[in-house]
Amino acid sequence: MNLDYAGVPSRTDVIDALNDLITICQDGHDGYVEAARGTDTYTYKSLFTDYASQRQRQIADLSDLVVLLGGDPHQSGSVSAGLHRAWMDIRAAVSGRDMGAILSECERGEDAAVEAYENALQRPLPANVHATIERQYALIRNAHDHIKQLRDTVHLA
Repeated sequence: MNLDYAGVPSRTDVIDALNDLITICQDGHDGYVEAARGTDTYTYKSLFTDYASQRQRQIADLSDLVVLLGGDPHQSGSVSAGLHRAWMDIRAAVSGRDMGAILSECERGEDAAVEAYENALQRPLPANVHATIERQYALIRNAHDHIKQLRDTVHLA
């Protein structure tokens, strides 16, 4: 990240950091939509749909910041094989309709999201951007922990 003499990141670097998070959230949204399709259980379908909606709201908030900074928000998910795989392997789990496998894949996707948000929070960012990322990180962390708990419960059953 390029910093000026006052330790402030360039506008381009802030936009890039936000777009990285948009990409992660889009992958999460797509993964949760896929997970919702993979279950007939109302509780899980509702949960996955809620998390997909949460990610959509996060994308909108991050996109608004990018536009405010004069940039163009990313419009699609990851092209990085590792990040994309973290969510899209869920398709294989969904095809088998194995709830333990679906939850494991969701957790793996959340692991990638937690890491991306933690990396973003380590960067020097304007206060309003940092506050938004911090607020979203709390939501991501809660989703991760909830999915992990559900996965552990299903594996014990």
